Amino acid sequence: MNRMLTSALVFGAGMAAYGYMQKNDMMDKRQMKKLQKRITKAIL
Repeated sequence: MNRMLTSALVFGAGMAAYGYMQKNDMMDKRQMKKLQKRITKAIL
C-alpha cells in the first residue's frame, strides 16, 4: 500500500517534470526517452 502511494507520487512528479520540460523544450528527444524509462522503472 505504502509502495503504491510512493510510486503514485513519483509518477505525478515525473509527469509534472516531463510536461514542464516539454513546454520549455530544455531537453532533446534522447534525454526525454531516457527520463521516461527511468520513471517507468521507478514505478514498476
